[in-house]
Amino acid sequence: MQKRKLGNSGLEVSALGLGCMRMTYGDAPIGDKQEMIAFLHAAVERGITFFDTAEVYGPFTNEELVGEALEPFRGKVVIATKFAFDIDPETGVNHGGLNSQPEHIKRAVEGSLKRLKVEAIDLLYQHRVDPNVPIEDVAGAVKDLIQAGKVKHFGLSEAGAQTIRRAHAVQPVTALQSEYSLWWRKPEAEIIPTLEELGIGLVPYSPLGRGFLTGKVDENMTFASNDIRSKSPQFTPEARKANKVVIDLLDSIAAQKKATPAQIALAWLLAQKPWIVPIPGSRKLERLEENIGSVDVELTPDDLREIENAISQITVQGNRYTEEQERMTGL
Repeated sequence: MQKRKLGNSGLEVSALGLGCMRMTYGDAPIGDKQEMIAFLHAAVERGITFFDTAEVYGPFTNEELVGEALEPFRGKVVIATKFAFDIDPETGVNHGGLNSQPEHIKRAVEGSLKRLKVEAIDLLYQHRVDPNVPIEDVAGAVKDLIQAGKVKHFGLSEAGAQTIRRAHAVQPVTALQSEYSLWWRKPEAEIIPTLEELGIGLVPYSPLGRGFLTGKVDENMTFASNDIRSKSPQFTPEARKANKVVIDLLDSIAAQKKATPAQIALAWLLAQKPWIVPIPGSRKLERLEENIGSVDVELTPDDLREIENAISQITVQGNRYTEEQERMTGL
């Protein structure tokens, strides 16, 4: 597995990470715990060293799973987790909304440290920007935690360019986690130039468009009520039918490269910048191995131009989130 560094921080991780959320949270069926532990071990064996979780996934159950599974590999893997939601650190009750008050951050981190079974969190993200707490206060709280040896690196998620700059001025930001893929390219306008200027890495989540870019989601597929796609405007049957042109493009390039559409979508992301590390989520070994294969797919400048020319003529139908969900991002 190739390695990459997240910006100028020196934090080195595998070129692909692994999003762990769906192992315990989200759409049914949730994975069997022992199967998921074995799966995480298999990921490490195949060279994955970067794992993504959050206290809100459960709450708490995802961190507990990741902590237990990766304890034997302590010091050999990088675990990223997140705070930001108004979750009682003792009971796990989610009161809804955001809470990035400095004292709440520090209490949340104590819980994450115990669940992850580590002495310091490798990468701590603010999961969503809290409009009620100045980002300077958030960065200051994480700076305190770094100085106390409880956190190693600071990250933001779905933050806008000015928020990133303000936070970075207080405590250097190692990475921004944000949605980015062939069919969600909004970060290219302001976010990516800002990250490049400041030396911050980008960790794209949903790099396969919540499964759509694998080519395995058609207009006839139905989703469980607790599947985020069941409420996504991008996943109405009409939008899926209209957006099939994106899959047709990936299919044609995949055929040339003897790859799969998912591998082309991930290879395209990897080719954008050397400090981009996608974190596709997976619970199946064959999907994990398929995703890892993307690291060896070489897209030439001509390939990238062909993709760019074709995708620029496609308008993806439907927003990625509902209006309420989008308001919780800082973009």
